[in-house]
Amino acid sequence: MKTKFIVIAALFALVAASPAADTKPLKALMVTGGCCHDYENQKKILSEGISARAKVEWTIVHEGGDTRTHKVSIYANKDWAKGYDVVVHNECFGQVEDVEFVERIARAHFDGVPAVMLHCSTHSYRMAKTDEWRKALGQKSMSHEKNRDLKVVNLQPEHPVMRGFPMEWNDMADELYKNEVLYENFVPLAKAYGEDTKKDHMVVWVNTYGKGRVFGTTLGHGNHTMQDPVYLDLVTRGLLWACGKLEESGKPKAGYGAGGKP
Repeated sequence: MKTKFIVIAALFALVAASPAADTKPLKALMVTGGCCHDYENQKKILSEGISARAKVEWTIVHEGGDTRTHKVSIYANKDWAKGYDVVVHNECFGQVEDVEFVERIARAHFDGVPAVMLHCSTHSYRMAKTDEWRKALGQKSMSHEKNRDLKVVNLQPEHPVMRGFPMEWNDMADELYKNEVLYENFVPLAKAYGEDTKKDHMVVWVNTYGKGRVFGTTLGHGNHTMQDPVYLDLVTRGLLWACGKLEESGKPKAGYGAGGKP
């Protein structure tokens, strides 16, 4: 009986010492708001969808109404990203021109805070006379083609972020953002063809900006895209990759799956 008790106690100790038991949720900050999108529902789609797939807890800052010029209040603090493991940008403030303000946002990522850049974040702050936000993204884009179905082609199926993503995916009724500049650390992961420009544009990528790892996609204009399991799986893998919590297999590292599972 005593031996059995010792064995059971040892097993409990092993479980308690396992990575899954010790793993704390990733603390994610989502910044959202601005014009042209249903951010009220998208913040729920993203936070709930990602947390169903990975061990993530959320702080959500939603400001700006339907304006392009709003300056999100949290960014006024130079240490605005302190205490967060990753920032998810799903915002649309393209007419903000304050260079110091924009560079303060980018600086947090340059200094090492991982970022997830979604859809109109690529067009946010594009009128400011600085390239730092664009370098954080990994690309410069100033416009998009008309809303239509996009055939998204997987360029790197062996990349952990693209594991499980179809070789071709029909993204219904979305906007194709035009790549004008791709910066040196931009790694393309998926593309779609531009009917207006008659060339391919990169729509999923990863980037390194200073010490920060960045996952980005210009896909996700409509709620129907964001609700698609293919999209939510992709963004979750991108978030985990940016945080260094994604295995080469495309699975969360031990303890970072939903409910702390691998």
